[in-house]
Amino acid sequence: MTVLTVGNGDVLLWMLEFFFFVIWFWLLLTVFTDLFRDHELSGGWKALWIVILVLLPYLGILIYFISRGRGMAERGIKANQAAQQQLDARIRQAAGTTDSAADQIAKAKTLLDSGAIDQTEFDALKTRALAG
Repeated sequence: MTVLTVGNGDVLLWMLEFFFFVIWFWLLLTVFTDLFRDHELSGGWKALWIVILVLLPYLGILIYFISRGRGMAERGIKANQAAQQQLDARIRQAAGTTDSAADQIAKAKTLLDSGAIDQTEFDALKTRALAG
């Protein structure tokens, strides 16, 4: 029966290897996300980048960052802006369209003229529209 001995150096080496693997995987996901976000790059170039990134893990990522790093930031900003616009549109849709104060007053005036509301209600609607 053999006893397995693990020294502190072995554990630290394993932790370092695991750390580099996690970093590589994270950077790989970042590069793949950017690669497939870019609509200007053809499918052949994307396939070539994937081959480079898989065959030359760290060097491929470094080359990608050097050659396409500026575009990565711009594509990230555009993607964030598009996501923010979609979120704003959904919030506006869920909240309902809000008219301007002038539109609200005009609608209240139409209701007043038709007799659906009286002058006090019109004044209350007008005050609320101007306040909010």
